Amino acid sequence: VQLQASGGGVVQAGGSLRLSCAASGRTSNVFGMGWFRQVPGKEREFVAAITWSGSSTYYQDSMKGRFTISGDNAKNMVYLQLNSLEPEDTALYYCAATLGPLTRYSHRYYYWGQGTQVTVSS
Repeated sequence: VQLQASGGGVVQAGGSLRLSCAASGRTSNVFGMGWFRQVPGKEREFVAAITWSGSSTYYQDSMKGRFTISGDNAKNMVYLQLNSLEPEDTALYYCAATLGPLTRYSHRYYYWGQGTQVTVSS
């Protein structure tokens, strides 16, 4: 499975971005998709996850309400809508695929995209 994340950019505090993740290859093996983020010197942080069917979602508590994950499995796409962005949201955002149940643990995700940078200015 290959993953390609896009949609990052520079936005002012309070603004919004929509990240996209395109999946290709043997997606029939994928159970769920997740978004993570990372800043230099810190561990990768779980943001949200969704089952490939779209029937279930799972969020980092602190991001619930501002961020929304969605998917379109007919197009092999997963999205992350980022609203009310804050400078603390500045990070490299990754999409990833898991073959097992939805989880917040990055080591349970087998496939990873290359990341898309989100920069929020104050």
